[in-house]
Amino acid sequence: MKDKKTLNLISLGCAKNLVDSEILLGGLDKTNVSITKDPEKADTIVVNTCGFLDIAREESVDTILQAAEMKRTGSLKELVVMGCLSERYPQELKKEIPEVDRIFGSNDHQQIVSFLTGKEFAKDDPLFFRSLMTPNHYAYIKIAEGCDNGCSFCSIPIMRGLQKSRTISSIMDEAERLALNGTKELLVIAQDSTSYGWDLEKKVYLSDLLKELNTINGIEWIRVHYAHPAHLSQRIIDAIASCDKVCNYLDMPIQHASDDMLKAMRRGLGQDGIKNRISRLRDAVPNIALRTTLIVGHPGETEDDYHQLRDFVEEIRFDRLGIFTYSEEEGTLAADLKDDIPREVKDKRKNEILELQHEISLEKNESFIGKRLRVIIDESQGNVTVGRSEYDSPEIDNIIHIKGTAEVGVFHDIQIIEANEYELIGEIIQ
Repeated sequence: MKDKKTLNLISLGCAKNLVDSEILLGGLDKTNVSITKDPEKADTIVVNTCGFLDIAREESVDTILQAAEMKRTGSLKELVVMGCLSERYPQELKKEIPEVDRIFGSNDHQQIVSFLTGKEFAKDDPLFFRSLMTPNHYAYIKIAEGCDNGCSFCSIPIMRGLQKSRTISSIMDEAERLALNGTKELLVIAQDSTSYGWDLEKKVYLSDLLKELNTINGIEWIRVHYAHPAHLSQRIIDAIASCDKVCNYLDMPIQHASDDMLKAMRRGLGQDGIKNRISRLRDAVPNIALRTTLIVGHPGETEDDYHQLRDFVEEIRFDRLGIFTYSEEEGTLAADLKDDIPREVKDKRKNEILELQHEISLEKNESFIGKRLRVIIDESQGNVTVGRSEYDSPEIDNIIHIKGTAEVGVFHDIQIIEANEYELIGEIIQ
């Protein structure tokens, strides 16, 4: 038998990448590989890379280079790279960083496990189940891979391919198993969750999936991420409204609000169409929290385009908002256009919208003072207890600081007593 390997897995990028990392760890369970969180104690490092946007690519390359240096100078014997960056630039990585022993794609879990353990491995092996890197009480569930949308700025279809939805039965099997392991909150993710099921031989819809997930014992919250406004149908809105476990929350990146920019970005919907979707959503679910993502500085964005976006943010008053400055992605449609917005202009536009959102967030948070919220506890150490309401997704949204101690993964009713832009402060109602 081979000596027992000690492996450190570094997972970079988005939640979809995190799920891939968890599947890999699950595949390594009960093998001759022990897992460590300390790269210094590992003889094997696996880097799950992100290839989306310059800053993420830089982080991925820097992480690989750090591991390569450990291999040259320390006890590290084996360096494996997987994920989006390796899907996109395998030859470049091989050439530029010769210390890398093997390069795999995002979904090569079987091959990676076989390489690391020296044993053949079937993906349907019952032992092959995710080992969560999140706290046990919440888990991301990936319902599809890839994307068909072809937005001008996005390289995801280049790296991940076209959409491949999972069947409802396979998703349900995974969700039920997670529930049995103690998961209480499912975070539904895909590149475009609202087009889920369109590509299956027997066409199904996100609404069908939500209704099925809503029946699972032990699951108390279901949270939907990455809705495309052009694909937010009335049947999905009705499912969000009618399923009692689906959180009053939707992550729906709109990217822009100027008709000219939306057309240039190939978003399939103009400003009036986005307003219509939001209006229908708020009519059906009056207290829904809306998260969105924006891009400023896309080629051709004029001052008027930008002001339309800013005015839209002021009018709609999103509950949560993230914003990026445009970054050219090789191979995309926008990469053929001149990147004609100076860096300082992009940054100025981004900062102005963030400042506006700070004001909106503060007002919205202050409206919770004196109210009760049902909260799940994410962290409790010493006198520090942190939770979230149904209006907040982990890592990216608001947190609630709670006075006193509470058990992680347990729901409590919390009275809100203070608020700032991104935090609420409350106490447990006895």
